[in-house]
Amino acid sequence: MTNINFLETRLASRYGEDVSKEENNTVFADLVIDSVSLFQRLKEYDFIPAFGWGNDEHQQLITDYFLFKYPFELKYHRYPILICPQCGDLECGYISVAIDKESDIVEWSNFYLEHNNQPLDIGPFHFKWDNYKSAIEKAYEIGRLR
Repeated sequence: MTNINFLETRLASRYGEDVSKEENNTVFADLVIDSVSLFQRLKEYDFIPAFGWGNDEHQQLITDYFLFKYPFELKYHRYPILICPQCGDLECGYISVAIDKESDIVEWSNFYLEHNNQPLDIGPFHFKWDNYKSAIEKAYEIGRLR
């Protein structure tokens, strides 16, 4: 039987409360899996979640990708989950994840550091669709309320 994970989103920032780095302290919607921050798990790569920051058009597009409304145009079934914390440009590098949905289960697997074409030792994660959809929609709302 597949282990089911729980996904939630929380407002977070790149440097937390460190005001000395405030200029680059991007605020975002963190993805939290079973009470552990995805940002913190992958912090060594210096990327942040693609959710909760940037303009509304960008946020809507990211949300639509993760809710399977559109495929990500650069990779088939792979999506940018962590991106450049300063500009969000994929040319700076990013971490992608393979996302599949079967019945009411969404799977995140095969995380990759794209600019190095390096697999990362994290996952897979499995979420019930209702939990997953709610968390992704909340990430969009966090961005809109900022």
